[in-house]
Amino acid sequence: MQPNNQQPTYQLPAEPLGQPQAIGSAQVPQPQPTVPMQQPTSPSPTKQPEQPSQRSSAPTSTQNSLLFSEMRDNMIIMNDGSFRAIVRCQSINFDLMSSREREGVEFSYQNFLNSLYFPVQVLIRSRRVDIGPYIDRLVDIRRSQDNMLLNVLMDDYINFIDILAQEANIMDKSFYIIVPYYPSGDLNEIKKQAKGLFDSFFGGKTDTAVTKIDQVSYEKAKDEIKNRVDSVMSGLFQMGVKSGQLNTRQLGELFYGSYNPDTAAREPIAGLDPNELTSTYIRKGDSSSPQIEGRQ
Repeated sequence: MQPNNQQPTYQLPAEPLGQPQAIGSAQVPQPQPTVPMQQPTSPSPTKQPEQPSQRSSAPTSTQNSLLFSEMRDNMIIMNDGSFRAIVRCQSINFDLMSSREREGVEFSYQNFLNSLYFPVQVLIRSRRVDIGPYIDRLVDIRRSQDNMLLNVLMDDYINFIDILAQEANIMDKSFYIIVPYYPSGDLNEIKKQAKGLFDSFFGGKTDTAVTKIDQVSYEKAKDEIKNRVDSVMSGLFQMGVKSGQLNTRQLGELFYGSYNPDTAAREPIAGLDPNELTSTYIRKGDSSSPQIEGRQ
């Protein structure tokens, strides 16, 4: 065997002309950056803008901003699973009473407050009175009169009422008592609401979980609401105040007039026939409303 006398050869990188390599300095070849070829601008088929329906499965609706889910069995079911009933109260003229009658009303009101074992809310709703139908009725009556003197007097009265309605702000006040029921307890719910109030001030997140109500809890809420409403109406009767609980239709009319004051004046739903509606109840489109199990 002959030994291999060939020495290994090393090939240095070629230097550009005009730039001699310094003696004693080691040069390491640097990788040259590769410039990608420019492609024609065209929309990528795999990258599409995100649609609003893909971000949220719940449709956007004004009903999503309401604090209640539905109205059923003369009750209002809130988003958090609690219940409300509304009692309408008639007003009494306290100024025209004698001193003895006033003392009786004040004493009855004190006993009414002391008898409550649950929180209540007093709502006073003020709205402007529309006397347009009243004036139209007077005009029809005037046309049916043959007496010239009565026609002149009615013309003066109609003009007086019309000017008075334009200059004065005639308001009508309605009084309501809201009776709540919390399945988790009144005291616990008050603490929860207070905590949620502070969380909203400091940027906390609100709980949007779905509240499920079983049939047993629903029937219990109905009985408790009925007992509380009877207790409130009994206390009001002792003061001489007539009251009555709003049914489901009246609750809808109240909320319709509160959320749509201008539309309710032009298109009231008091005389609307429910048989002409395609659906009596309209539920929310989101999934944050309470679900009552065992009911269709």
